Amino acid sequence: MADGAMPVASRRAVLTGAAAMATAPFLPGPLFADIPRNKALHGLSAFGELKYGPDFQHFDFANPDAPKGGRISFQAPNWTGNQSTTGFDTLNMFVLRGIGAPRLELTYDGLMTPAPINTMAGAFDEPDSIYGLIAESVMIEDGGRRYRFRLRQEARFHDGSPVTAADIVDSYERFQRTETHPFFSAPLTNLSAVKAHGDHEVSLTFANENSERAILSAASLPIIARSFWDDHPYDGSQLVAPLGSGPYRVGRMRAGTFIEYDRDPDYWGADLPVRRGLYHFDVIRVETFRDHAPAFESFKKGETLYREEFSSQRWAQQYDFPALRDGRVVKREVPREEVGGFQGMAINRRRAKFDDARIRRALDLCFDFEWMNRQLFFGQYERTTSFFHGSEFEAKGHASSAERALLEPFLNELHDLLLESPPLPSVSDGSGQDRSKLREAARLLAEAGWKRGADNLVADENGKRLSVELLTDQQGFIRIFQPYSQNLRRIGIDATVRLIETTLYERRVRDYDFDCTVQNLNHGATPSDDALSLIFGSQAADANGTQNLAGTKSPAVDAMIAAAGRAENRDDLRTALRALDRIMRHRQDWVLQWSSPSHRVSHWDVFGYGEKPPYGFAIESLWWWDRNKAEKLGLARTDMSGN
Repeated sequence: MADGAMPVASRRAVLTGAAAMATAPFLPGPLFADIPRNKALHGLSAFGELKYGPDFQHFDFANPDAPKGGRISFQAPNWTGNQSTTGFDTLNMFVLRGIGAPRLELTYDGLMTPAPINTMAGAFDEPDSIYGLIAESVMIEDGGRRYRFRLRQEARFHDGSPVTAADIVDSYERFQRTETHPFFSAPLTNLSAVKAHGDHEVSLTFANENSERAILSAASLPIIARSFWDDHPYDGSQLVAPLGSGPYRVGRMRAGTFIEYDRDPDYWGADLPVRRGLYHFDVIRVETFRDHAPAFESFKKGETLYREEFSSQRWAQQYDFPALRDGRVVKREVPREEVGGFQGMAINRRRAKFDDARIRRALDLCFDFEWMNRQLFFGQYERTTSFFHGSEFEAKGHASSAERALLEPFLNELHDLLLESPPLPSVSDGSGQDRSKLREAARLLAEAGWKRGADNLVADENGKRLSVELLTDQQGFIRIFQPYSQNLRRIGIDATVRLIETTLYERRVRDYDFDCTVQNLNHGATPSDDALSLIFGSQAADANGTQNLAGTKSPAVDAMIAAAGRAENRDDLRTALRALDRIMRHRQDWVLQWSSPSHRVSHWDVFGYGEKPPYGFAIESLWWWDRNKAEKLGLARTDMSGN
């Protein structure tokens, strides 16, 4: 988890599992081989049986007895699509253009749930399942290439109009356009046809027999009313929210400052099993801040009521204020989800100066995690060692025979060492300028042809310096980048740190106009091949707005992602992802950084909540307002925003 910055999802990262962001579920090739065709199903599961039968009343983690009412206000700890937590200028989260408001997904439903968006709560106690929402059932046809959905006739958009098959068709066709953000277009790469069958049936047909790898994520995409686009452009230029059918509507807002979501008292799906016991707050208010200092001050004053802390320094030193000391504010650590991910500094391989692996290795050697963890992070982190850190997909030891079978065709392209224990980040002496590591880094630069000049900086044979700009829009990263840049300069790299305004940062990252920047990703409990392609795939390296910030382009990487897509069971998936992890760790397209074993959360003691489910932490859908607690603190008044 990034220190001094919010976790990054979708636009800059991730998919996050529940706290950072949940990714789209994974489907293997013969996923539905044992399920009868042409039979109405209430849900689908990637591996194994569904936990909940057709007559279930609510998810176990939901609380149908929780009271409705009250409000929650917070700065979103994760986001998706074109969203940002530091400001917004559009309410269209589906396109590349503009910066969307966080949590717009609360206003939409999909054919099935959970959506690949963490706040649209679904089966947070299952790693890879979806259940009917707008669709009351789904049938698998044509050998698994076509999926026919029967829509609930009671489904309604916020203007009262029915959700019809024509709306479904329009939404899916729109998401296939080039201006759509990859988060929404990628799951539809192999969708060959979407067709209405009357008003209440629609089918999705995929181009090949591997369609089962895409349907779980495709079936979870948000549905927008077709009529909305009659008077609005599909370009991200408007501050009018596309018409949805979800549990919340857009309420008050001030562009770039805050947005409120009002619970729809007439929400058509409130009593469905997949929604019962969720979404209790009358108002969900999301604040946006360009800097962490005013965000923290807002929380201390009770202007925002919930906070997830991403600065170890602030967590260790600044949580000492009156409301915390007298018990009005609760501070605690919540274990993270049972999922894997990584945080790292992307080295933009689209720039020729980073082609040489020795340069990338030198950048890694200059990163002194041990010193940072002691001096800057108060010992709160552990080093990220894998692209699936903390999960069953992390490669360890020598490659298994199954991994070898996948990797051997690419050993000429890669290296025989791929089959041995995967590389780990080097450990420093904790001094902040470990001389042995810096000497090795300088040696690698010299070996790669970079010569140190009179100014103590290295240059190529044409006299061009090796420069590295460390780009961020987060003030908290300055104290991290500065000591790192000093080490880079010690070995002769002309390193600079640049803090820029969020809108410009988003544009530059979307267009890959940077040397190095930080990304945090959460793969979810069961990573999907389409989501992995956005992060590591060759095609994503050439498409704007993806999560492949490093510009990774490798047939071997693509083959491992494809192997994940062909997985027939979880063992096959584990093998493919461990092989992928080995390749990525040898490529060193990233400087892996650090992770936290828990969510550091604090909140005013006005909420009720149950036990955290293993695969989700979407407080806005799971928690509720406790009026008795609020009255004791003098916070029972519904509107506390002052705006």
